[in-house]
Order: sequence, then structure tokens, then C-alpha cells
Amino acid sequence: MATLKQMHTTEHILTRVMKDHFGATRNFEMHLGEKKSKCDYDVSKELSEEDIRRIEDLVNAEIEKRHPVESEVIPLSEAEGYDLWKVPEGATEIRIVRIGDFDATPCAGEHVANTAQLGRFKIISYSRKEDGLLRLRFKLLPREAG
Repeated sequence: MATLKQMHTTEHILTRVMKDHFGATRNFEMHLGEKKSKCDYDVSKELSEEDIRRIEDLVNAEIEKRHPVESEVIPLSEAEGYDLWKVPEGATEIRIVRIGDFDATPCAGEHVANTAQLGRFKIISYSRKEDGLLRLRFKLLPREAG
């Protein structure tokens, strides 16, 4: 079973893949669990099984790169270019979580120190919600599993 730190770090990688390759603007809703997690994205095209395998391959490729995961707190005035929709009103600084040179996102959550600590990413189901968002359900398998 994965830890919440592992699932949260994986969610960051998945969200970057969905933004860069499938046109999502952000993760609209998520639930992270130790057994499985889910994320909702504003992806307009219907995904094929080939797309699902591509998402898995792209996420797993980043996991395999053994990216360091680091964080820093910066003044909000220096945060131009980041997705700031979750920053509380009145905040003067934010924490940025960096996954190597692959992703940098404002986040207050806990993460692993390196993507080598993650398992193998697997999408277990996907569906279109009534509100039009694409829901991906995923889990982390032990590294040796396929």
C-alpha cells in the first residue's frame, strides 16, 4: 500500500502530464488515499485506451528519472507564472514544491524526497462526470509490478 506522501507526489506528476499532453488547465478535484486515488481534469477530448496507456507511460517515465523533490517558500510577489488558484486570500508567501526540472507547483502538502520512492503508476479506471470533467482513478503498484 502506498503512503499519502507517495500518492500526493504522484498526483503532481500526473497533473503536469495532463497539462502538458492533454490540455488540462489544472486538477479540479482530488481525493488521495493509500489504496487508490482520484483526480478530475478539464480535458475536452474523449480518451482512448491508447491515451490511458500513454498517460501511464509518461507518468512512469518521470518516476523512473529519480527526480529529487524539494520545496521552498517564496514571497507571493515572486510567484508570477505559478498556478495560484489555491493560495489563501491575504497570503504573503507560498511554498513551491519542485519535482526535479519537471514540475514546480504551489503546495502545502507532504511529499517524498525523490521519485525513486514511488511505485509503478497504474490507472485503474476513468470516466466522464456529469459536470464534464474527466475523472482518473489510480494506484501505485510495487516497483517490480507491471
